[in-house]
Amino acid sequence: MNKIRVGVVGMGHRGRAMLKLAAEGFDQVVPAAACDILPHNWYEKQWLMPDSLSNMFPETKFYEDYDQMLDEANLDVVIVETGADIHADFCIKALQKNINVLSDIPNVASLDEAERLWKAAECSKAIISTGANPNYQRFAFLLMDFYKKGLLGKPYCMEAEYIHWSLPGSDENIHLNENGDWRRLLIPIRYCTHSLGPLLSILEEDLRYVSCFGTGQHSPDASSTFGENGSVFKKDDMMCAQFRTESGVVIRLMRNGRCRASIGHHSYRVFGTEGYMERIDRMGKPVIRYNSMRELDTQLKEIDGEFMPPAYENNPRATGHGGMDFAMLDYFFKAIQNGGPAPISLREGLAMTLPGIYAEESAKRAGQVLRMVYPWDEDWSTVIK
Repeated sequence: MNKIRVGVVGMGHRGRAMLKLAAEGFDQVVPAAACDILPHNWYEKQWLMPDSLSNMFPETKFYEDYDQMLDEANLDVVIVETGADIHADFCIKALQKNINVLSDIPNVASLDEAERLWKAAECSKAIISTGANPNYQRFAFLLMDFYKKGLLGKPYCMEAEYIHWSLPGSDENIHLNENGDWRRLLIPIRYCTHSLGPLLSILEEDLRYVSCFGTGQHSPDASSTFGENGSVFKKDDMMCAQFRTESGVVIRLMRNGRCRASIGHHSYRVFGTEGYMERIDRMGKPVIRYNSMRELDTQLKEIDGEFMPPAYENNPRATGHGGMDFAMLDYFFKAIQNGGPAPISLREGLAMTLPGIYAEESAKRAGQVLRMVYPWDEDWSTVIK
């Protein structure tokens, strides 16, 4: 395959950025089509864009109807950038037409969607890759290398936090919410993929148990959020989940719904039997530290913790979330040209997505410990009825 015809569905901020990066960063990509229910996202200049996408990519055909785009655009790839709660059905429709898919995370919003997406992927001739860009960050590559060299030993405890600073009124930001209300409505712990993805890459077993608590909502100026059928709920300011594997590896995760401290988004700590590695992001100065008893050195070594993947440091095209987006697309497009496999498989994507769904249910049950099962488990049918 010399050229890859790409379509993007969901032309909010993320979708626009991914179309631009794919079209301008990769010579083999043809930006063939784009789709959104809001035409102004295509025809009018939008947030952080130098011009309207219709002017920037005049050869790209815009669709308001997704099914029509799949039928007419002769696509090799669909990049799904709809709201985080509505990825699955777009992926399923593309897979049913044997069109390769790059799905942003989380992959699914329910166990039923996981069942349907898993079956669609098994029946399709196309591949689906999970667009987990944090798995392409510098820390993730260094952690995998550290683990493969035996310098970490067996990981037995890990921690992660994703603390996104929220300014007053930021939930109402039209630039971020123009394609739906998912940013306001998504329960914090459900958006766990950024944190779990890099850590699960060095685990050789699935997470099996979870207990989760939420703090409730404490801001006196926070308004109630209206859900389905007029129901009212308040999103927790903070949620804390503890996961465990069958062998006893523990992962602790903290996610926020509201935070007035601009301390840095993504931090990780990994404890192994032979070594330790962390990425701590504070005040915009991320740093990676590590040590290993295999090197008979207990002093922590310190290196830069920016996102840029090591292999892309000298590539001027490597942009998007510090180069992570470019690396993610590069791995995916190469997989398409080589006939697979997916850089981050659907199984890996669901392994970092479903724990958030189970964690939310645990929080609703006052922290009850729940056992987690996945579509590849024999007892999956016991939770899908």
